[in-house]
Amino acid sequence: MRSINGAVLRSAFAMVLGFVLVLWPEAAITYLVITIGILFILPGLFAILSYFTRPKNENGEKPIFPIEAAGSVLFGAWLVIMPEFFVNILMYVLGALLVIAGVQQLVSLISARKWSNVPLGFYLMPALILITGVMILAYPFGAAANTFVIFGVASIFYGACELINWYKFRKRIENTGL
Repeated sequence: MRSINGAVLRSAFAMVLGFVLVLWPEAAITYLVITIGILFILPGLFAILSYFTRPKNENGEKPIFPIEAAGSVLFGAWLVIMPEFFVNILMYVLGALLVIAGVQQLVSLISARKWSNVPLGFYLMPALILITGVMILAYPFGAAANTFVIFGVASIFYGACELINWYKFRKRIENTGL
């Protein structure tokens, strides 16, 4: 049952991400980088605050200052202040994610052939997702907004394919416990 829910959740997340990237590509990516920056800042701040509120140890000495927490806060602030710089780096990450997603779907379909007939059409979308990921990795700076729209469309297709595959093979998955 866990794998079924995971497939549906992956599908829903991918489709929502895809629609957001298609509708608001520039804003979505900038806010994504800012959100990642905040996710670096918060744990760093908590670690620094706990350092200042922590009592002295048995010897009466303060613990060592959490340098990695300060680095985390500084890196997070850099992400929040200069998100455009990191958008370019993010292009490579998004392209790699599409390649991984396309390969994962192809491997899943190939392994499903062991216990079920998989029509050739089911391989089309994962192949297109894989090709799109390779194109984004090859030309990440051509047009960032267009690339994010392409990534969004590919993400929608990935989510739809994942949902269709889950629906088609769910009875077999439930019976075999995969």
